[in-house]
Amino acid sequence: MKHTWRWFGPDDPISLSDVRQAGSTGVVTALHHLPNGCVWPLSEIMERKAIIEAAGLEWTVAESIPIHEDIKTHAHGWETLADAWAESAINLAEAGIKTICYNFMPVLDWTRTSLRHELPDGALCLRYDALSVVVFDLLILQRPGAASDYDEKTQESARARLSEMNADQVEELTNTIIAGLPGAEESYSLDSFSERLAAYKDITAEVLRENLASFLSRVIPKIAHTGVRLAIHPDDPPYSLFGLPRVVSTAQDLRDIANMVDSTVNGFTLCSGSLGVRADNDVPAILQEQADRVHFLHLRNTTLEADGASFHEDAHLEGDTDMVRLVDIILDIEAKRGEQLPFRPDHGHAMLSDLRSDFKPGYPAIGRLRGMAEIRGVERALQFKRSSKS
Repeated sequence: MKHTWRWFGPDDPISLSDVRQAGSTGVVTALHHLPNGCVWPLSEIMERKAIIEAAGLEWTVAESIPIHEDIKTHAHGWETLADAWAESAINLAEAGIKTICYNFMPVLDWTRTSLRHELPDGALCLRYDALSVVVFDLLILQRPGAASDYDEKTQESARARLSEMNADQVEELTNTIIAGLPGAEESYSLDSFSERLAAYKDITAEVLRENLASFLSRVIPKIAHTGVRLAIHPDDPPYSLFGLPRVVSTAQDLRDIANMVDSTVNGFTLCSGSLGVRADNDVPAILQEQADRVHFLHLRNTTLEADGASFHEDAHLEGDTDMVRLVDIILDIEAKRGEQLPFRPDHGHAMLSDLRSDFKPGYPAIGRLRGMAEIRGVERALQFKRSSKS
């Protein structure tokens, strides 16, 4: 596997020197300072690439060129925005960056309710608490129609939870959900979030799926000659939030997307954590099924909690996904395809010096270093096992 690391650019508190010391050879990054919908100029891409290469690293994956909300809703002018997206992809390819991770999640990117959930060993992790989402949706945001999405027992529990929260806790929950997590493409106030939700009032999962198909059908013919490979990221979490449809959540969703454009350009990011929080998703089986179309790997682990909806980020070799089996399958795929697949350790625990340092939530140095080292160890052991058999 190609060992890569997500880096948020020159303002990232973790330096490229740190990234290299962690054992990475590649960097996963984006031009986060550019607004959604604009073309990424080749000059800016080359400037970022030069910074990375000067540190002895390679810009391996672009994550992400944001998909403008007007593309997802098919608002007037979406075609122009899609063409701009394609032009950015072409410019990346000209610079030699040919794997592009993106997502099609409406309004919100990845969502959590706690950024500093303390584990028994004192490390901190990200957590998604399903009841806290109900509290926000039903009682803080007061989304029209929200009551119909929750049974009375759940609503009672949400009211009881809110009664125990002080103003600072309410504000913290609100900001965690809508202010934008690292890599997220938008941030909102309560009013602007409500307005954006209203734009999806008539957009069902079927409509959103059709809009994704239209985007892919417009973009892929424009970029196919460049050698670029697209890698859509699964929904995180992989189920509907705030009445919004999501269409990249299950094995069947991935089959549907693969059928939209019959080309390996139309591929996937296999995020073991995102897919893994649904009990009905068999992540290794999904990887095997989409072996020809998986172009990028986010390897992380999650543990689903007792309510069947809440989860927290676990250590990379713990949690609900069998990471050893997953890496074994990845090595089989690489052997068959004759290429290495880039992976990055994702959402590590904040631990040791992380707890005394500045880091972006979900992206601490030591926690990801631990994940990188553990996965590298699994990879080497499996490679040794293969070579000893031959």
